[in-house]
Amino acid sequence: MNILHIDSSILGDQSVSRKLSAAIVSKLRALTPGADVVYRDLNSEPLPALTTANAAALDPAAPADNDEVRALNAALAQVLAADAIVVGAPMYNFSIPAPLKAWLDALAVPGKTFGYENGAPKGLLGAKRVIVASSRGGVYAPQTPMAALEHHENYLRAFFGFLGVIQLEFVRAEGLKMGPEQAERAVAGALEQVEQLRAA
Repeated sequence: MNILHIDSSILGDQSVSRKLSAAIVSKLRALTPGADVVYRDLNSEPLPALTTANAAALDPAAPADNDEVRALNAALAQVLAADAIVVGAPMYNFSIPAPLKAWLDALAVPGKTFGYENGAPKGLLGAKRVIVASSRGGVYAPQTPMAALEHHENYLRAFFGFLGVIQLEFVRAEGLKMGPEQAERAVAGALEQVEQLRAA
């Protein structure tokens, strides 16, 4: 099995999403001995944002004639080669970090990750397993006062769903800024979720 491990937090060793994503990868490796892991830190090595100059990366037939296009195409190639993708995704300002958004933008490539059939979009990544390590300072569950501001996991569900991902799982620690006891419970609960992961 090929595992692609993505982190995007700016908090380094203090990051809960990084702690959770590392635990998920360790669990997957234990479940699948001999798995290969490719690691990408989007905070320390961010992808370029899509611009007019590098939008050729969205055309699979276009030549990769500059460093930005090559970087975007390389990110896509890593995803296409992976069987499982683990994404560390903290919530920043009710959504995802900008480097993670740039990485996702590099994945939405017609003919590679999605297409159209009878006028309707069809995702092409249905065989891949995606596990998101989600960390949030508040609580955004349905029926809570902050639910309307949840543009984090909802966005990731919509995006990966558009690409055809069926095996999409979330390991979540939330309420991390609501006091040390709540944070400790949230992390412990998330690590318990990791232990419950099973082989695909």
